[in-house]
Amino acid sequence: MKAGFNGVDFEDNINFTRLHAERLERAKKYLKESGFGALLCYDFDNIRYITGTHVGEWNRNKMNRHCLLIDGVEQPILFDPACPSKRQRVSWINPENIMPAVGSMRGSIPAEVGMVEQEVAEIVSYLKKYGAEGRTLGIDIVDIPLYQALEKAGISIGDGQAPMVEARMIKTEDEIELLKCSAAMVDAAYWDVAKHLRPGATENEMEALIQHQLFKWGAESVEFVNCISGQRGNPHSHTTSNRMIRPGELVYFDVGNVYNGYHTCYYRTFSCGRPTKAQEEAYAKALKWIRDGISVIKPGNTTADVAKMWPSAQELGFNDEKEAFLLQFAHGIGLGLWEKPAISRLFSLDHPFEFKPGMTFAIETWCPSEDGSGSARIEEEIVVTKTGHEVITKFPSDEIVSCGFPGCMFP
Repeated sequence: MKAGFNGVDFEDNINFTRLHAERLERAKKYLKESGFGALLCYDFDNIRYITGTHVGEWNRNKMNRHCLLIDGVEQPILFDPACPSKRQRVSWINPENIMPAVGSMRGSIPAEVGMVEQEVAEIVSYLKKYGAEGRTLGIDIVDIPLYQALEKAGISIGDGQAPMVEARMIKTEDEIELLKCSAAMVDAAYWDVAKHLRPGATENEMEALIQHQLFKWGAESVEFVNCISGQRGNPHSHTTSNRMIRPGELVYFDVGNVYNGYHTCYYRTFSCGRPTKAQEEAYAKALKWIRDGISVIKPGNTTADVAKMWPSAQELGFNDEKEAFLLQFAHGIGLGLWEKPAISRLFSLDHPFEFKPGMTFAIETWCPSEDGSGSARIEEEIVVTKTGHEVITKFPSDEIVSCGFPGCMFP
């Protein structure tokens, strides 16, 4: 990480003006290649990618906020519930391109009010204004009433998610720096976990510790913290409980930090006390699988090369690859938690995808301990470089971090 968390006047840092411009240009490029006349985006991450704006997680699932990117038009049109504020505080979009957003609020506003019809009329008016009304409109996600109203207005609708997935797959220099900043915050949070993990601590208490530290350091949001202890680790429960951690147990964490929109997905495994031989053996397997997978990540190789390094679902004790889907897995990461490329034995062996510089993703493995005391879980975040790859998650993963007792790494 070469950038600081705050801009300074004496050296280069994250350049947000460049970030806005480069993301918008990539969105325009893939819009043009799609053949659509415009993209209508309701997905918050796509809106942010195109417009460089955000309004808070409270609004994410209301389906009112949206943006319209029209082929050949310089600036996007943003529809935002904080429209008056955006007009004052967003200098990179003309005020006349920032409009209020109400919509139906997921049906909470009565249909007879006609908010959906008003929304469609606004969209159609911009398409007509810029000569795009006769071309297909790409939409990423949509409410059914809005979809039906657009069809009724004679608008041909296509899959707008596809070009945005492609646009966001290769990250810019500033996006990679933001991902590194976000990961650095979790690096530090895991140090605090190691100092506080002990018998009597509860899973939700440890989650609260991580949340507190991340917000203190400037997290925009914490999408999730999963703390999984003891027998809850096999099978993986994928959620935190109020269970109390006991001596001799493995505990693993997954942290979804969000810094300036950019996510982490970052597992580490700890032991309450010194790990048993069975726990160390499970960890060694998970570590080998993830490092073998990472070793083949470079431009020209494919996702199949990684998937070949992992055990089958049956070897892990599951019926099929769908059951094991999230346990030996990789997924793109950026403004979204899951982006392209994805890697799994479920599909990657038969449908390989080539690695290219600028791709960023999280890669994760899991292995249960034969003594029934828990499971090992490891995850690293990767940037594909011109010559290979870079691991940007820095909290040590060479061995289980032991905590809470004399003789442990963190007594």
